[in-house]
Amino acid sequence: MIQETAAAIDTLDRTFVECSALGFQSMLTSVMAIACYVLWRRQRGSYFLTWSAAWSVYVIRLACMSAFLVRRDLVWLFLHQAATGVSALLLLAAALQFSRGFQLRAWHAVAIPLSVLWAWITIYGMGSMLVAGISATALLSSVTIATGVIFWRARGQVSSGAARVLAVVFVLWGLHHLDYPLLRGFGAAVLYGVFADVLFLFAIGLGLLFIVLGAERERLAARTAELEQLTRLMLRVQEDERRRIARELHDEAGQVLTAVKIELELDGRAEAGALVGRALSQVRDLSNLLRPSVLDDLGLPAALRALVDDFSTRTRVLVHLDVDGIARPLPPDVDVVIYRVVQEALTNVARHAQASEVRVQVAAGPTSVQLSVEDNGQGAPAQATPHMGWLGMRERVTALGGHLNIGSGTGPGLRLDADIPVGEHA
Repeated sequence: MIQETAAAIDTLDRTFVECSALGFQSMLTSVMAIACYVLWRRQRGSYFLTWSAAWSVYVIRLACMSAFLVRRDLVWLFLHQAATGVSALLLLAAALQFSRGFQLRAWHAVAIPLSVLWAWITIYGMGSMLVAGISATALLSSVTIATGVIFWRARGQVSSGAARVLAVVFVLWGLHHLDYPLLRGFGAAVLYGVFADVLFLFAIGLGLLFIVLGAERERLAARTAELEQLTRLMLRVQEDERRRIARELHDEAGQVLTAVKIELELDGRAEAGALVGRALSQVRDLSNLLRPSVLDDLGLPAALRALVDDFSTRTRVLVHLDVDGIARPLPPDVDVVIYRVVQEALTNVARHAQASEVRVQVAAGPTSVQLSVEDNGQGAPAQATPHMGWLGMRERVTALGGHLNIGSGTGPGLRLDADIPVGEHA
């Protein structure tokens, strides 16, 4: 009698521990179901909704297993077997949706009642727990392994390697399911199975996270490429518009003002002619500011020389220009970017640096052009914020795939460094 009581207590204790372990697994699986549902609501893909349904049914499966361990009633065993088949089919459907863009059809739902019917036949028709356990385990294991194979074949679709992780995990999890009928009777050593299942579920959760991160990275890369293309197009349109306006000012307004100046001087109206000459000079300066004709006519070195000479004349700031290695014409986009960066850098020197000397260096290599502009001024304030000029320079350089850095120079002033590739644009 004492031995029977002790055995009953031991059975109750084991059942309590096993049900607690199954409850923990159910909680983890529920979190995965909720997470997949949230991802589906955020339009990540229909396969996340199917995964959410699969994990929800899997939670029901675990609950039915716990109820059977407590009550030993066949109805809970039947529900457990039915939920096993349904969750396995949903996991397979989610993998097919992910890998091939598989679309669920109405007739696919026939597989669910067939799975439930088979569970009814094995439990109530045959009355064989062995057949029921083996068939359910074989279905769950084979479908889980097939899911892993599908993910392995789809590994090229996800750059993050999530498909490889999920493939390995699902195959190992499918092999793990085989130990239910082979290594123990139903309900024995549940703790071992729960521990292994929790590890696999955790790994699957990581795989799903990698899928989301990989998709986000690809989406961000595509968006960045679109923005770079749009920026490059906008800058090109801007330069074309500047060229057109500069040509109109030079050819139309410039010629008209020149003719008026000549007529006034011929009539002896020197003062009026001087005023028109001043207006003509301003028109030419504006034309050069918009688009220097020397850049199109004589090339980048001559345009830079004209730019720094004009800057030195207007500001009394000494500029040392060193252009090295430009033996062949650079792509027009690169010419424009270098000229505009130097132009904006000198403008900032005149406005903010209070410098007396500036050094501009341009060195062309086989695949890129290195540009630096350094002044001996007061440097940048500690709380300085980027303004439109700096941002515009950075946009121009990065639109060509280059890099631009602004920091302290060798002395007290500022130094600008830009690296602009020319290989793919040449």
